[in-house]
Amino acid sequence: MAGKAASLDLEGKPAGGAASTPAVRLGGLDITFALKTGRSHCAVQQINLDVAPGEFVAIVGPTGCGKSTLLNAAAGLLKPSAGRVEIEGAALTGLNERAGYLFQQDALMPWKTAIDNVAVALEPQGVGRGEALERARGWLAKVGLAAFADRYPHMLSGGQRKRVALAQMLIRDPQILLMDEPFGPLDAQTRQIMGNLLLQLWADDRKAVMFVTHDLEEAIALSDRVVVMSAGPAAGIVGDYRVDLPRPRDIAEIRVEPAFHDIHKAIWATLRVEVQKAYAQGEEAQP
Repeated sequence: MAGKAASLDLEGKPAGGAASTPAVRLGGLDITFALKTGRSHCAVQQINLDVAPGEFVAIVGPTGCGKSTLLNAAAGLLKPSAGRVEIEGAALTGLNERAGYLFQQDALMPWKTAIDNVAVALEPQGVGRGEALERARGWLAKVGLAAFADRYPHMLSGGQRKRVALAQMLIRDPQILLMDEPFGPLDAQTRQIMGNLLLQLWADDRKAVMFVTHDLEEAIALSDRVVVMSAGPAAGIVGDYRVDLPRPRDIAEIRVEPAFHDIHKAIWATLRVEVQKAYAQGEEAQP
């Protein structure tokens, strides 16, 4: 079923799709990598995915199925082998200037303070240093680090560094947020705190979000839709589920709601099959 989306919500109705122009459209997307042996590896195949303006879409799937590959294509870091990437209705031909990218490992500069790490994101826009520092100070306050502006990354906890990285991304006011396991390295409590902070900041202006995670509970708690990818190679989309849970949400509280467990059960029924396939492929590949 690789390459085909279930595209169903929990009642079997079409999920996703919007009347407005999608913030991100992946249309018939294939991404193939050349190997040193002369052969090729197809990472994802026939991906069709729309993310509407203001929509929070989480992407889950087995390890190695190409989740990050989709983000890299949407960022303009990977050129499709087939199909196209459209950003707000226009074909993407280079780097996606409308997107901000938050990686699993932060990219803070160790020789810069927290405020300088945030302010540096405005340099490509030609913002003067005085204004950049003022705006950076405001963003540090938004992420709860007003008192840590002069600290260097090694003086901050993992959660604090992630807050600086979040401010560094958001200060540029990107219209699309690409987030690749951003809270993966954090402990469970800090992940909940960061999840709530992200939802709070996102609610202010509702950016379009593509959020990759291995944590299905995190995906449901944060998102409007959860997209399930198949086991690779040539992975496709095999499920697309709406998350009709009320907002605003608290990450801890929403997980105890009966509706949350119903959604989790439905999505896990699809995801479990793909995880088992990926595990079986790994076993077969053993010498």
